[in-house]
Amino acid sequence: MVADLSRVLAGPLVGMTLGDLGADVIKVESPAGDDTRHWAPPVDAHGRATYHHAVNRNKRSIALDLKRPEDLRLARRLCGRVDVVVSNFWPGALERFGLGYDEVSVGHPGVVYCEISGFGEEAGATLPGYDPLAQAVGGLMSITGPPGHPSKTGVALVDMVAGLYASAAVLAALHERGRSGRGQRVTINLMHATLAALANQATGWLGGGAVPAAMGNAHPSIEPFGTYRAADGELMICAGNDRQFRALVTELGAPGLAEDARYATNAARVEHRDLLRRELETLLGLRTSADWFAALTDVGVPAGPIKTVPEAFAYAHELGLDVVDEHDEVRTVTFPARLSRTPALTRRRPPDLDEHGAEIRTWLEQ
Repeated sequence: MVADLSRVLAGPLVGMTLGDLGADVIKVESPAGDDTRHWAPPVDAHGRATYHHAVNRNKRSIALDLKRPEDLRLARRLCGRVDVVVSNFWPGALERFGLGYDEVSVGHPGVVYCEISGFGEEAGATLPGYDPLAQAVGGLMSITGPPGHPSKTGVALVDMVAGLYASAAVLAALHERGRSGRGQRVTINLMHATLAALANQATGWLGGGAVPAAMGNAHPSIEPFGTYRAADGELMICAGNDRQFRALVTELGAPGLAEDARYATNAARVEHRDLLRRELETLLGLRTSADWFAALTDVGVPAGPIKTVPEAFAYAHELGLDVVDEHDEVRTVTFPARLSRTPALTRRRPPDLDEHGAEIRTWLEQ
């Protein structure tokens, strides 16, 4: 059982992930509700903010005002009964209510207590934990978008990364508890998650001293590996090795480019990327992105047009992928991992505020 005391995105994603995998998740909200209940438009057919739907299925909701002694008592009882507590308050906030890990674990040593913060519990404890802020100060915006125009990602990627790292850590802690019988405190912050998400850009700096820069859709280490203009729009091409590059230029009708010393190896192609781009786009401009998608796929070159979100869902359907869940008139993206024996299931739509308050209060009083 999980007590999800979190709000907005990263913490609720942990709760939903555990809920999708079978946990009974109780979402604890203030009487005003999770902020995302008010982040609209867009809304569904019932006027509910669809942002909230993204990370809150498979949960029951209870509204508790921790400033009220009776509600605080119920919150303490809840945390003393569940296997996992998830929170993303300011560092130290729950301690003021006697709901921090040290207080809860005294009477419940088996609890796995997951806390998500913006910038850790030391010098960054008072900084607000918002995803775009983490993207800005965490270096992600400096390498995103066209040169000279730092850009955030189109979704709250840092929140999602942090929530997924946290989910993995919680599951590991539960697995370890099966051996030791003891719970533990799990902490993660958005700043650290941002740096982890930088992947090769981070190790390029740490191991090679290379300062990453924004390159639009180009790749810092591979060429051609980005978007290139065809007759009707942009085409993503991911030729990650010499074989794929030879197949690409052969299909484009210029097999000699693979023998040109300027393009014969990946390092040479990266060095001469601007010249190579002009060569490729001259040829790509003869046909549409859809034509090239089919032709290049047939010869083993990873490529594809830039699709809108509706087009992407339609394409997933064409591929036979089960990506849309509809439960009680709420549509969400299905849990992306397939488990052959214990598949993730949607048992509950995202709850309305305090929808299950009465039943949870009755249970806590028992």
